This record gives sequence, C-alpha cells and structure tokens, in this order.
Amino acid sequence: MTVEDRMRAALPDLTRAERQLATHILRHYPVAALGSITALAKSAEVSTPTVVRLCQKLGYKGYPDYQGALRGEVEAMLVSPIAKHDRWAGGAPDAHVLNRFADAVVANLQATLGQIDHAEFDAAAQLLADNRRKIFAMGGRITHAMADYFVTLMKVVRPDVTLMSDMSNTWPPALLDMAKGDILLVFDIRRYENSVLQLVELAVEQGAEVILITDRWVSPAASHARHTLSCHIEAPSAWDSTVSILVLVETLLASVQALTWSSTEQRMKRLETLYDRSRFFRRYR
Repeated sequence: MTVEDRMRAALPDLTRAERQLATHILRHYPVAALGSITALAKSAEVSTPTVVRLCQKLGYKGYPDYQGALRGEVEAMLVSPIAKHDRWAGGAPDAHVLNRFADAVVANLQATLGQIDHAEFDAAAQLLADNRRKIFAMGGRITHAMADYFVTLMKVVRPDVTLMSDMSNTWPPALLDMAKGDILLVFDIRRYENSVLQLVELAVEQGAEVILITDRWVSPAASHARHTLSCHIEAPSAWDSTVSILVLVETLLASVQALTWSSTEQRMKRLETLYDRSRFFRRYR
C-alpha cells in the first residue's frame, strides 16, 4: 500500500484530531507533509504529538520515517518518460496493449472519481459559473491541450474566457486585465513546470482565485490554489494518461452549463444562428 492508501484505510479508526490531520494531509497531498512537523501541525490545527501518533498508527516509527516513505514515493513518480517506460516494459503482461492500457485508464478514472471531494468540485464549478469573474486558463507542455479544449467549450457557455499562451512574454498584458476575484484555471502534472508556478504566483498577486487540476502527487502550485482537483494519470506508457483529466474537464463544463443554463441557452441559440449564416457546417440533404 502507498502512504496515501494507508491513510485512507485508517480514517475510520482515527481519533477526531488524527482524522482532522489525515484529512488535511489528503486534501493537500503530498505537499502538506513534506515540510517540518511543526508546520504540518500548525496548518492542520493539531498538536505535534498528534502528528507523531498518526504516523505510528500508520505503521511508521515516527514523522521522519513517515516523511521518508512519502518522499521516496514522490521521487519515484517524478521521473522522466524513459524511466517510466523502463519501469513497466520489463514486466509487462502478455495481454494486448489495448487491453492493458484500457484497464489502466479505467482504473485511473475510478480512482479519480472516488477521491474527488464533491464539495470542492461544486465550489470550483460555482466560481467558474460566476459571470462577474473573468476566466483565464493555462496548461503545461502536455496539458496545454486540456486548457485549450476547456476554453473552446467554455466560451460557448459563458463570456470572458481566455486561453493564456505558454509563452511568458504574453503574460504581462493578460495579467494587466486580470482583476481581483477573476479565475485562473491551471493544469499542471508531473514533471511540474516552473513557468506554471510562476504564472500562478503572479496571478495570485493580482488577486485572482486559482483552480488547479493536477495529479495525485500534487503540483507545487497547490499552495496558492483556492481549489485543487487531483487526477490519477499513470499508464503503461512513457507518457502519463490525461483521460481522467479530460473527464474532469467535461464534468466541470457540464456543471457550469447547468448552473448558467438560462443565459447559456440564449448564447447557444445566437451561436447557432451565426454558424448558419456563415455556412460553417456542411449540410446533408
């Protein structure tokens, strides 16, 4: 079992303070437990002995032993595509790659949906549905495509949605129009990119609210995010799978659409009229 698995399995048997600590760690996993024991206890609003007791209940000698196991898992996950390929290829089963990959993707999706906090998801959707707030979206080298897809569809649902370029020289003009309370939706999965963190820090300075979609090891940008949604992304490949991220994006879109349907319906009708007038789509007789 991973450190995270152990913690989730132990939740029913923990005291109130221990459960409060474990919930805090899981909500900000693994970033919350990578600092000092004092910092963790303070952020979780528990005592340092509570941290020690939780670690021992999970089967570790103490906080250093727990933290060592956690860091070992994080280091093992933040690896290059070649290392990831070598790790799974040697022991790959004989089943066809289609089946193996599908099994991994389905498992990722089930794990992702099983760990998403419904209240956190709903709060993020409510923010995105607030037309008084402008939305800016950005991803990393791989996840920029997710941001592009999100913006393409969200522009239909509501106004003031902007895709930010991954080129840093375009950020200052975009940040100039970013007001307090606006939203920055960020995608960042391993290997976490310095440029993403830099943009998040600049946006927070402008007063923006950050919604982060990341993996289960959690981007460093989480320390600045108001809402963090984590996805499982492992696959038998040199690259991680973004299927669970795509499902999360489409579910967010559906949720925002439902929350704004009275205005969204009118936008969609006007858009269809414009498509018809411009003969954008091919018609079949």
